[in-house]
Amino acid sequence: MRKWMFALVILAVGARVQAQGYVPSREDIMAFFTTKTLVVLEDNPLLEYNSIIQKVMQQEWNITEYGFISNKEFEEKRMDAQYSFIYMSQVTFEGDKTDATYRFLHLSLGGDYFRLNEMPDLASVPLAYFSVEEERYAYKLAVLVRFIQNHAKLLRERPEIISANVLKHYNDNIKDIKGKTLYLLKEELAPSVNSAARISKVYPYAFKLVTMEEIEEAIKNRDPDVVFLHKVGPEGTKLDARCYNIIIGAADANFYYFDYHKVSEKSPDGFLESDFKNLSKSDR
Repeated sequence: MRKWMFALVILAVGARVQAQGYVPSREDIMAFFTTKTLVVLEDNPLLEYNSIIQKVMQQEWNITEYGFISNKEFEEKRMDAQYSFIYMSQVTFEGDKTDATYRFLHLSLGGDYFRLNEMPDLASVPLAYFSVEEERYAYKLAVLVRFIQNHAKLLRERPEIISANVLKHYNDNIKDIKGKTLYLLKEELAPSVNSAARISKVYPYAFKLVTMEEIEEAIKNRDPDVVFLHKVGPEGTKLDARCYNIIIGAADANFYYFDYHKVSEKSPDGFLESDFKNLSKSDR
């Protein structure tokens, strides 16, 4: 099974494929910085993704030359090692009987790879459960692209952290949360912690219940004092699917916390009381 940050089997661009185990090498990282990065645009004309990602790349991307291509051009160019690619895919889990499917954003290297899932992944970030409306994740694309770019730089500067468990490096940032304000959407919180009073009982640091617009504004302004919850889950449509909870810096795009749980009656689709307690362990 292909493994990177989230130990996933990848459903790449419309087709189910059996993924292979892979951890990027130092050679892959160095090769990436010599490529031209091609962003694959979606064929669906109803999605705003294409216009948003073009603006985001212009604002954020500065580590390689870049351009934009269609899915058809992607199939032609992905065999060429002079290119790297940013693209969305569908993701599911091996052995998952619920067949829960997610959208992921990838940064991968081109080359002589017969199957799409064999392309070396340098970064993969969950966007949303596949059936979730685009507006639930589109406003966060800028900071997620910023993370991918920073992650590539980090791997070049610190190749010793390259491993199947590279997330451990980011979870070390949890100690810095206490100096920032945590922005939360009420609808993304478990019922036991869906009010300021309930949160205060388990989380001693600054937080604020906000709107999507306030998170978008913090990202746009690169507010160094704000971290926010990026929750990726089935939005109440399935039990036994996975719910990812990621805390991201609005300015630095760092991951400050990463965890996931299986959705159940006891562990609903949302940020849990146990997640708040994990964040509170700032002395780790």
